[in-house]
Parts: sequence; structure tokens; C-alpha cells
Amino acid sequence: MTFSEGPVFGVAVDQGSGLEAALREGRGAQARDDDLFTFKRIVVETLSPYASTMLVDAALGRELLPSYDATCTKMLAYEADVYHIVDEDRITKLPDNLKVSDYPGLDVPILKFFLYYGPNDPAELNQRKADLVSKIGAECRANGVTFLFEPIVYDRAIPDGASAEYALAKPELVRAATVRFAAAEFNIDFLKVEIPVNFAQIGSTMSQAQAKAAFANAAEAAGDIPLLYLSAGVTFEQFRDALKMSRDAGVNAKGFMCGRAIWSDAIGLFCAEGPVAMERWMKATGRDRLAELKDTIT
Repeated sequence: MTFSEGPVFGVAVDQGSGLEAALREGRGAQARDDDLFTFKRIVVETLSPYASTMLVDAALGRELLPSYDATCTKMLAYEADVYHIVDEDRITKLPDNLKVSDYPGLDVPILKFFLYYGPNDPAELNQRKADLVSKIGAECRANGVTFLFEPIVYDRAIPDGASAEYALAKPELVRAATVRFAAAEFNIDFLKVEIPVNFAQIGSTMSQAQAKAAFANAAEAAGDIPLLYLSAGVTFEQFRDALKMSRDAGVNAKGFMCGRAIWSDAIGLFCAEGPVAMERWMKATGRDRLAELKDTIT
């Protein structure tokens, strides 16, 4: 069964400078220059036999690809440093060491590109972002590469993403971004989207019924493009319950791409006890978490 045919059980370990800093701080005097690579290699080696795809970053990706299990489809991020965006426009920087045309030669069939997108931003800025996504989509199509696009939404008028105000706004932000990038002009094969609700706010800011409606409305906006849900830094339990709610809402998502919700608890173990202890944890709890998510989405 190919990646496109079956459900997608994806693991993401494309974090860059943020994860590297956490490992360096946690390890202290024991820190090594290759800690980030070692951490990611352990995630890839322990989970790739059980994942349908794994996502790694452009900086270390070439070195990590040999660690994949043969049954796991390779996916490589097309970003200089995931989520590390410092300019006001929040336009993703492309990698210096990688081109779309490199993917076939690396035996990587899937390119993932993320972009912060504010549906309420100025039209000129959003057109520049749309032009960038369209350019990457055209290059993917020309090179026979599957294009997975990940819009991360925001609203400049509501800077606190944990607030009740943002929780009320988020369903429409996710729906609007999904509508925009479901257009054929972008040549997007898969949309990797956020959970359209703040799970911590269900029961206070919005009801269960409103949350399920938000899932259904945002998913419908994708049209025929398959959806993958991303974990976006929530806890494992929150992501598992969100996937279950999507099913209860009638959403037939293609699957998920999950990173920190599976492996973030291993950071402290790696820092305190080292790689061997982390590997043991990943082979037990890490694999159990992935298996539970797979059961939830099918």
C-alpha cells in the first residue's frame, strides 16, 4: 500500500533551533554538538517501522534518511528552520542547502512546506504568501514530488493564542485558510491543518456541539484535498481526544502528523539520563502512543 492509498500515520521530528536549545539547556555540561541529531535519529529509528511516513528537517534530513525503516515513506521539510520566523511578515525562509529538484534524487517523494497565514492580514501580504506557495506547488508538480502544505493560522488583532477571544476566532481562521489553499492553483496534494478548536476551551468558551461543528465546517472547506491533522504542541491526551472528536463530528480525515505530542516527554529523559534511556522510553511509551493514535483515527 502506498502513502497516497492508505491512512496516514505520520510522525514529525522537523523541529530545529528550539529543540536544539532545549536539549543544550537540559544537558548542561553534558551537552554534545550532535545531541540534536542523536535525539532525532532515535525518534526515526524507533517509530519509523510503525509510521506510514516521517518528517525530518532540511538541515539534518540527508543524514537522517538512512535511519528510516524501509516500510516508512520519507518526507522532508522545505524550510530553513521550522517555526523560527523573526520578520513581521512571517514568511517562511527557504533552505539554502535544498531545492525541490533534489527530492527525487534523495528518494524523498514528499515535500512539506509550512507558512504562517493570517486570513485577516493585508491582501498584498497574503498575495505574496500565495505566490510563494503556488511557486513551490508548481515546482513539485514539475519534479513529480508530492506537495504537503501546512498553513498555521494567526490573527494580529488577537496576539494571545491561548485566550478565549482567540478560541472563538480560531474555527473561522482555520476554515478560511483551508478554503484559500484548497484552490487548484496551488497544486497541493495534502493539507496538514490545525485542530480548528482550542481543546482546553471546550466546555467554557464553546460547547461540545459547537466544537464538532467547527471540525465539520473546517474540513468541508478542503473539498477533495485530503486532510492530515497536526498536533501543534498540545499534549498527547489532548491530541488523541481531538482526533476522536473529529471522527465523532463526521470528519473522515486522511490521518495525522504528530510530533511533540508523542515524543516531547522524552526530552527530559534524554537530558537527565542520556540516549539509551530515551531509546527505551521511545520503544515503550513512544510506540504505545503512536499505536493509540492509529487506533483513534481508524
